[in-house]
Amino acid sequence: MADQQALDEVVEFTSGLIRIDTTNRGGGDCRERPAAEYAAERLAGAGLEPLMLERTPGRTNVVARIAGTDPSADALLVHGHLDVVPAEAADWSVDPFSGEIRDGVVWGRGAVDMKNMDAMILAVVRSWARQGLRPRRDVVVAFTADEEASAEDGSGFLADEHPGLFEGCTEGVSESGAFTFHDGAGRQLYPIAAGERGTGWLKLTARGRAGHGSKVNRENAVTRLAAAVTRIGEHQWPLRLTPTVRAALTELATLHGIDPDLTDVDRLLEKLGPAAKLVEATLRNSSNPTMLEAGYKLNVIPGEAVAFVDGRYLPGGEEEFRTTLDRLTGPDVDWEFAHREVALQAPVDSPTYARMRAAVEEFAPEGHVVPYCMSGGTDAKQFSRLGITGYGFAPLKLPEDLDYQALFHGVDERVPVEALHFGVRVLDRFLRTA
Repeated sequence: MADQQALDEVVEFTSGLIRIDTTNRGGGDCRERPAAEYAAERLAGAGLEPLMLERTPGRTNVVARIAGTDPSADALLVHGHLDVVPAEAADWSVDPFSGEIRDGVVWGRGAVDMKNMDAMILAVVRSWARQGLRPRRDVVVAFTADEEASAEDGSGFLADEHPGLFEGCTEGVSESGAFTFHDGAGRQLYPIAAGERGTGWLKLTARGRAGHGSKVNRENAVTRLAAAVTRIGEHQWPLRLTPTVRAALTELATLHGIDPDLTDVDRLLEKLGPAAKLVEATLRNSSNPTMLEAGYKLNVIPGEAVAFVDGRYLPGGEEEFRTTLDRLTGPDVDWEFAHREVALQAPVDSPTYARMRAAVEEFAPEGHVVPYCMSGGTDAKQFSRLGITGYGFAPLKLPEDLDYQALFHGVDERVPVEALHFGVRVLDRFLRTA
């Protein structure tokens, strides 16, 4: 079991990593190396031999392997990213890169996404070294760059250029799972992610006839683009129930003592109350326009206009996504993927899922573990190229007044110290028995 020093270190490491500004603004504007060095130094202190790997100078990844006691067992990947999204300091109650610990809470960008999990991994590994413990199966630890953008300098680079480091890995765990979700009726749910929607970030290009702004122009690129963007933004995607979402709805309905009627999902969601938030974003594909670019002078009709759309598709839903976009964009607007990654699905009846459930229930016996599908994506997408099945498992026990989901990429991101202690205990239990 994780020792007292591990409980102290997870707080220290969370704060320390937050103080290292690894803001990823996209387009290569990030430098994770100082955080990678921080992690590698602590892994080396646990007797490991971490490798530091870069595709681009400063965009550093760290990988280390811990030998298990059962050489015949498949290996397990445990990974966390080192970069964070930008934070506007003026909007925050504290300096977002202070790592301040106040009233039992660690504050700062990355406190939940996901330097907390990075710190848990480091604390657990170091605890094993002090106690002379080893996991049952080989555990490969990876800290990655660039997850908050394209992952080309991070997990994509590792999967494509260094697959041998992950030899034997069949499953992996990372962010966004096993956190406390309060359902508004006194129940504490612990959703474990067993799927992710695919990423379909789109670039739309409309072309037309450039001309004077005072003249009639039936081939206005801005008008054509605006019409397509409106169609895409207003499109009502049809309901599509994946196996993971079916399992989630069935388990949630059972917990609420209601009939899991999947023939009327909208009615079922109403009965589930706040718990419906766990599934409502993953019932359909989605397409949200986010950026527009056109023109250079008010009285000049440009010959080209561009828009960007954040598209997501369910496991098995990419073909429907593509054909629908062809129809919605129409004949005057072309579209292409600005970034594309696969949708994922993991079994909820696997031994690994059962062991994650058991680890949570040992330290939160009042909780109820349920599966769910992430609406967004993680580095598990890139590691899936190596045949690694990914789960979201970064355990946190959270109070009811803390909106965990809102803290991702939000203002005043923070994590309670007690949540970190819980996470270390659960992660330690799971990784030793997985």
